[in-house]
Amino acid sequence: MKTITCRGTPHEIGLGHGQAAAQEIKRALAFYEKLFKETTKLSWDEVCQEAAKFDAYLNRVWPCYVHEMDGIAEGAHAPYKSILALNVRTEIAYGMFSDGCTALSWQSGNNSYLAQNWDWRSEQAENLVRLRIQQHGKPSIDMITEAGIIGKIGLNSAGVGVCLNAIRARGVDFGKLPCHLALRYCLDSASAEEAATGLQKVGVASSCHILLADIAASAGIECSHLDMVELPRDDRGIVTHTNHYIKDHPGVDERYDLPDTTFRLKRINELLDACVTGPEVGTISKMLRDEENSPVAICRSETKTSTVATLFSIVMTLNEMTAVVTIGSPVNVRETLFLNPSDEV
Repeated sequence: MKTITCRGTPHEIGLGHGQAAAQEIKRALAFYEKLFKETTKLSWDEVCQEAAKFDAYLNRVWPCYVHEMDGIAEGAHAPYKSILALNVRTEIAYGMFSDGCTALSWQSGNNSYLAQNWDWRSEQAENLVRLRIQQHGKPSIDMITEAGIIGKIGLNSAGVGVCLNAIRARGVDFGKLPCHLALRYCLDSASAEEAATGLQKVGVASSCHILLADIAASAGIECSHLDMVELPRDDRGIVTHTNHYIKDHPGVDERYDLPDTTFRLKRINELLDACVTGPEVGTISKMLRDEENSPVAICRSETKTSTVATLFSIVMTLNEMTAVVTIGSPVNVRETLFLNPSDEV
């Protein structure tokens, strides 16, 4: 996997990202153009028109993210509207896409772990990158993302980590923060509490579950265009989630696209219940390799009708500000990366 290191102003960070990942961004744009056409019947011009509905809000409230996306566009020689569309792809699809993922947070004593399998179409695997960012007045970031997208799954030098579960539900609010930019907001935060409080204030534009933690706190936040509901850790210090709402969200039209989501939630909780040791990287990694109910298991494989599979697995040790990432299926690892946002960028 390509590692991209960026520093400076938002535009400089975006410019470096775009220049280093120009080929991956080109392929990602082609991937999503085809996917939108197949699933929503929208042409790419229509997709970009939908994305532009966020322009006024983002320019007014989040100019730093606009400047970074503009830098990516310049560096990759791509239209800004296309880079914006990548970053708000969840919102444009109105919940049509379901990245099937299993995530957990586990805190015990002075230890805090955050982990996830990220499942998506295998065609997009070649466009994943490791993005390392050093920015003025904010924590440094080390994350895995789709090329061209400024917020995804990873951790920062303040020990804040974030994971994402897609949820398929209708509705979007163009006056709230798009899902992937909300992930970046979490990674720009000095603590999990700051991130959670901030998200509650600004709102998230569409359906998703954001799981965030640091050494002091952890919480799952189920988001919709209408509301945000927090899932606190249980008495063991654990929060788990897959790809459906656990809490009630009145007025939200949820559609189950992945029938295995309830199984995976049940299964990860069974594995946690059966665990006789405290949290550690090896224990959690083993859970993420679980193939019960294969091919639609926690460790997901392609089927005859779907190319969705586990593309990477991440286990973060937030009290040490490190993470281990395995690329490819966690039972057939192609590469292992070690993230550390505190390392000099």
